[in-house]
Amino acid sequence: MYKKRRVMVTGSGVISPVGNNKKDFWDALVQGKNGTAILTAFDPSKFTTRIAAEIKDFDFSKHFSSKEIRRMDRFVQLALVAAREALADSGMDLTKTEREKGGVLIGSGIGGLHTFEVQHSTYLEKGPSRISPFLIPMLIVNMASGEVSIELGLKGPNSCVATACASGNNAIGDAFKLIQQDKADVMFAGGSDGCLTPMGFGGFCACKALSKRNDDPKGASRPFDKERDGFVMAEGAGVVVLEEYEHAKKRGANIYCEIIGYGMSADAYHITAPDPNGDGAIRCMEAALSDAEINYNEIDYINAHGTSTVLNDKIETLAIKSVFKDHANKLMVSSTKSVTGHLLGAAGGVEAIACALAIKEGTIPPTINYKYPDPDCDLDYVPNTARKAAIKSALSNALGFGGHNATIILRKI
Repeated sequence: MYKKRRVMVTGSGVISPVGNNKKDFWDALVQGKNGTAILTAFDPSKFTTRIAAEIKDFDFSKHFSSKEIRRMDRFVQLALVAAREALADSGMDLTKTEREKGGVLIGSGIGGLHTFEVQHSTYLEKGPSRISPFLIPMLIVNMASGEVSIELGLKGPNSCVATACASGNNAIGDAFKLIQQDKADVMFAGGSDGCLTPMGFGGFCACKALSKRNDDPKGASRPFDKERDGFVMAEGAGVVVLEEYEHAKKRGANIYCEIIGYGMSADAYHITAPDPNGDGAIRCMEAALSDAEINYNEIDYINAHGTSTVLNDKIETLAIKSVFKDHANKLMVSSTKSVTGHLLGAAGGVEAIACALAIKEGTIPPTINYKYPDPDCDLDYVPNTARKAAIKSALSNALGFGGHNATIILRKI
C-alpha cells in the first residue's frame, strides 16, 4: 500500500463567459453577473434556442500568432490561455521542477468541433485536396493536453479525459491521484470546450436540452428554480495547478486549498437522462467521501452540477439528501452555472476554481435567478446573493451524458 501524498491547489486560470481571467470570473460569480445573451458566433434565428454564454471582448491575436490560430482549434487555444494564467498565478519556476515529474491532464467534452465543421465545409465546396493537413491534430480531444505540455516542456504524465460534462472533474481527480501516488509532483489539470458552432448548438437544441427563454437571456439559466426549462450552452476553460505539499512548501507557494477526495461512478441507465433514483450520483459522492476519509457532516458547501434542467436538478437534490441525511438541511448548495452557463467539458475545471476561491475568500457564490421554489428542490441554494461563510470542506459534482459521474472534495488548510 502506497503512502498517500498530500495534494495542493497552488494556481488557477480561467477564461469564461463572465470573465477572461480568474479575478474577473470570481467577481462576476460573487456579484451574480450573468453571462448569457443572444448568440453572436453565427445566425441563430433558425434554431429553437437563440441564446448562449459566449466569451466576450477577448482578442485571441494578442495571445497567439496568426499561424497558431490557424493551426489550433478554439478549445486548445482556450486551454492554453487558462494554463498560462494558472502558471503565472502559481508563481512556479518550471526550470526548477523536474520535467519528468510535471504533467498535464486536461479534459474536453467534445474537442475540436469547430475545426471539423469548417473543414467539412471546405471538403464539400472544394474537394478533398483542400482539407487542411492539420485537421486531425486540431480536432482530437487530447490536443489541449498535448499543446500545454509542449509549451511548458512538461514530460511527465500526459493524458486527457472525455466524459462529457464530467470531463473537468475526472481530469482533476485523475491528476490528484497521480500526485498522491508519487507518479508526478506537479500537474496542470482541468477542462476546455469551445463548441458553440451551428452543428454543436443544433445538436443540443435537437435533444431538447437547452433553455428556450430567448426573450429573457439573463434569466434563462435558473438551477433548482421551479420554472427552469433547460441549460444555457457556454464555452471556456478552467485549469488548476496541482502540487505535492512538500514541493509547494519548499518553494513558498501560495496555497488555495488541498484536494482530499475523488469519486466516480456510472449510472448505467440512459445516454442522456440521469438515473431517476440518483443512484450514480449517490455512489459517486459516497466514494469521494470515503476516499477523503471524512464524514458527510464535515462538508460545508456543495458546488452542484445544477444545470437548470428539470431532471438533473431534481435528481441531484435527491442524491444530496440521500448522502447527507439530516446534514443536508445545513449544507450550502449553489450552482455557478446560473452565472456562467454550462461549459460542458470545461465545467468541472471552472467549478473547481470556484470552490477553491470560495474556501480561500470565505464566500459562497450564489445561485442566481432563483425566484420560484420547487418542492422537489428544497435545499439551501444560496439564492441570488453571495454569502460570507467559513468553509472547511467543499464538494463539487459533475454529472455527464452517458451516466458519467465525478466528484472532488477540497479542504481548507
